[in-house]
Amino acid sequence: MRILQVIASMDPKHGGVCQGIRNTIPELQKMGIESEVVCLDDPKADYLGQDSFVIHALGKSKKLWGYHKDLIPWLLANFSRYDVVVVNGLWLYQSHAAIKAMLTYRKTHDVSPKIYVMTHGMLDPYFQTAKDRKLKALRNDVYWKVLENKVVNEADGILFTCEEELLLARTTFPNYKPKREINVGYGIQPPPANREEMREAFASHLPQWNGKPFLIFLSRIHPKKGVDMLINAYRKLEEELEEVPQLIIAGPNEHEYGKEMQALGAASPNIIFAGMLRGDAKWGAFYESEAFVLSSHQENFGIAVVEALACNKPVLISNKINIWREIEKGLGGIVKNDTQEDTYDLLKQWFLLGKNEKQGMALAAQEVYRTCFTMERAAEQFIKGINN
Repeated sequence: MRILQVIASMDPKHGGVCQGIRNTIPELQKMGIESEVVCLDDPKADYLGQDSFVIHALGKSKKLWGYHKDLIPWLLANFSRYDVVVVNGLWLYQSHAAIKAMLTYRKTHDVSPKIYVMTHGMLDPYFQTAKDRKLKALRNDVYWKVLENKVVNEADGILFTCEEELLLARTTFPNYKPKREINVGYGIQPPPANREEMREAFASHLPQWNGKPFLIFLSRIHPKKGVDMLINAYRKLEEELEEVPQLIIAGPNEHEYGKEMQALGAASPNIIFAGMLRGDAKWGAFYESEAFVLSSHQENFGIAVVEALACNKPVLISNKINIWREIEKGLGGIVKNDTQEDTYDLLKQWFLLGKNEKQGMALAAQEVYRTCFTMERAAEQFIKGINN
């Protein structure tokens, strides 16, 4: 089987979806499945040539909506080389172009690849109801009526990373009538083994660290992530409890909201903003922490959440992270609602657990990873889903 992944960009700095593709392809290769990617990046981009699979970079789109004149012609010329086409994401040109090209192709070809759309949480009702997204929600309403409902309904199937995402997608827009809904799962590659160099890299990056286990937030610093609730809850508990572990907030923070959050946390010497963590410093942050925390208002999968589980770390999360059911069922963390009061309760419950209870939850966290989120399991579920 040969699979083509269609995506706006494979630049690693975008993380998320393109990292998911990079995690999936090597596991599919072990199963004898070849994969290629077509994207709208500069063919001279620095990241190209560093992956084990072929990436066709057609050129950087400089238009609104990500329009690129070469995408449809390229797809029409190359569809015959693939058995399956997976379109990643909605609301940009690549999804419209892929479906339009496939419908055109099928008019003159009796045999064509199956085409699936993987929404990556982009049909979550949060994006249509969040107070700070009113204009974008209006834009999405227009796009849905004019274009995107055809993308969803004309595809051979819609792919979801978990059951919660599939169920939420049904509630967002009218005329949502996909031919098939398929929960193909999702996963990550196992993390590198813990090494002393990781601790050293983390300590070097963050001299304010006191050398003790801490809470780690590792994600984008964005209003959707509930960073303000986390800081406020932590500061309140700091005043109430005799001792709490440091809270380390890792993620790019040199932007307006990031600076607002740094100002909010400035009153506490125990809240440390680490900036972006990469490589050994990132894994050192996971391994040296006592728990991962993310009280997000919306999260489709949460790669960092699963990375924490894989590092044997309990996760303290909101039930707006779509894999919360698997985590709660497996006792791999604590799950609460995404409110200020619940974020406070989330942290307090963790702080008041005994040592044995925390160790038990850490063991359960890794078991949740092994049973639900390994790449081997995700690849098998993916192939099973698209073949049935």
